Amino acid sequence: MSTANRSEEELLEKIKSLPPDKLTEVEDFIDCRRQRGDDRRPARDVTRLSEDAFRKVWNHPDDADYDRL
Repeated sequence: MSTANRSEEELLEKIKSLPPDKLTEVEDFIDCRRQRGDDRRPARDVTRLSEDAFRKVWNHPDDADYDRL
């Protein structure tokens, strides 16, 4: 059995042993983590799309003095 499978099985056993109120907490945590990842995706996409436009501003020779700070 691979380490990943063993870890997954161990985690599932731990989850199964929790009382119902703690299961709710675990489920809320998982949902929050999933949503958090989804919330960041649009920001990363916008950043990537704007890089070319900002590159002209960022690489401007008049700003070279600021780049050295």
